[in-house]
Amino acid sequence: MEYPLMRKATAVWLLDNTTLTFRQIASFCGLHELEVSGIADGEVASGIRGIDPIINSQLTAEEIKKCEADEQLDLQLYKNPAAVGEKKSRGPKYTPLSKRQDKPAAIAWLVKFHPEITDGQISKLIGTTKNTIKAIRERTHWNINNLTPTDPVILGLCKQIELQKILDKIPKEKPNEQKVNMSSDAEISVVEPSKSLFNDNNHDT
Repeated sequence: MEYPLMRKATAVWLLDNTTLTFRQIASFCGLHELEVSGIADGEVASGIRGIDPIINSQLTAEEIKKCEADEQLDLQLYKNPAAVGEKKSRGPKYTPLSKRQDKPAAIAWLVKFHPEITDGQISKLIGTTKNTIKAIRERTHWNINNLTPTDPVILGLCKQIELQKILDKIPKEKPNEQKVNMSSDAEISVVEPSKSLFNDNNHDT
């Protein structure tokens, strides 16, 4: 089953801008209903900005209105741009020079929002080295204070379907386990895009 790009960001937008039920949003975004509830309460994905699925051509306003009128209906994905023309590739992933500077930002996003993904999987996904990933995980990367975590799909470093395949192989955590992991991630704080996400000076005490 296909899901929208940036599923949690899409869920944030739908929660803020529609009257859809948690079940409808969870079903459309491929999330657990309790996870959507956590997003609504600010306990999950509190640093993620909403992404408009209408602008991204993944939903139509008419589809949203139809499902708002009948909570038994499920939203239907209109289009998943990242899945169009997807082909299997073999060997190391080549990344144009213009995008290589985006890799640290993509790694930062992956280790923050999907810490369960292994270094090997990240390396294959966006074509980077394990040493770079390790440096960002341990916050020893030379440019760590200036990194703004950014979704690799948005940066064009990978396809949504490639990222989703990796996530689908990882067992889903139970809602209570998610809360524990969220608290353990506290050392990497969420700040405004104009600031570094990895700057210790931004922590609240």
